[in-house]
Amino acid sequence: MNGSPERPHAAGEYVDLPGVRTWYETEGSGDPLLLLHGGFCTNDTWGAQRADLAAEFRVFLPERRAHGHTPDVAGPLTYQDMADDTVAFLERVVTGPAHLVGWSDGGVVALLVAMERPDLVRKVVAIGANVRPAAESFVEPSMLDAMTPDGDDLEFFREMYAPVTPDGPEHWPVVAAKMIEMWRTQPTLTAADLARIEASVLVMVGDDDMMTLEHTIALYRAVTGSELAVVPGASHLVPLEKPALVNRLILEHLAHDGVETMLPIRRAPRPGEAGGGPVG
Repeated sequence: MNGSPERPHAAGEYVDLPGVRTWYETEGSGDPLLLLHGGFCTNDTWGAQRADLAAEFRVFLPERRAHGHTPDVAGPLTYQDMADDTVAFLERVVTGPAHLVGWSDGGVVALLVAMERPDLVRKVVAIGANVRPAAESFVEPSMLDAMTPDGDDLEFFREMYAPVTPDGPEHWPVVAAKMIEMWRTQPTLTAADLARIEASVLVMVGDDDMMTLEHTIALYRAVTGSELAVVPGASHLVPLEKPALVNRLILEHLAHDGVETMLPIRRAPRPGEAGGGPVG
């Protein structure tokens, strides 16, 4: 990652949620859409998406606990706590259901919220998300062994964190250790968990992503009626590498009310369902 797209820093504000005092920004008008950033990231990493999405939606960009302007909280970091924070944000700030577009850790959070609070979720786009710990989902799980707070692997994120965190740059080693431990042990979702998701979901991944394609396909298959986009020539940083294509795929998914293809296989009605029966 060589850096995020430059943009003027948008004005933001804090909201006191039950779990953590949370920083967020807003932009655009229309139906609400939450952009949920990746691990170690801030809202700046959405620089290539904000304008296109804000042209169609009222975009909300919360920074999760221990990220960006939002302080850390005592104890370990968990996806469940971050999902609970997101639910509280939807209830208190958005005051109703919204589309969720999550990248990496943000995609995990989006899936959890969709599982647990379908009343608050319209549609989901999960980019480079995993539903099992690193050993079961990363192409190179050993990458976590090489990560240290002061190492080169985390330099980009450290430089993003230090100027804005209310905890002070000296808190960085604590956050880095919490994040790495979370990736080692979480999330722990099953196919049965994912089958509970009622929202329409687009699963998106780069063809050379940090997550294995096999894991991504298993996620896609577990979520009923989901769609899959494997972006060619892209990595885990696909929103930065192919922004025009990513933005178009997001907007198209959020705009349509169902998938109709000329030769459905996975989506074909099963025998006994309306329109079911053999397809010749």
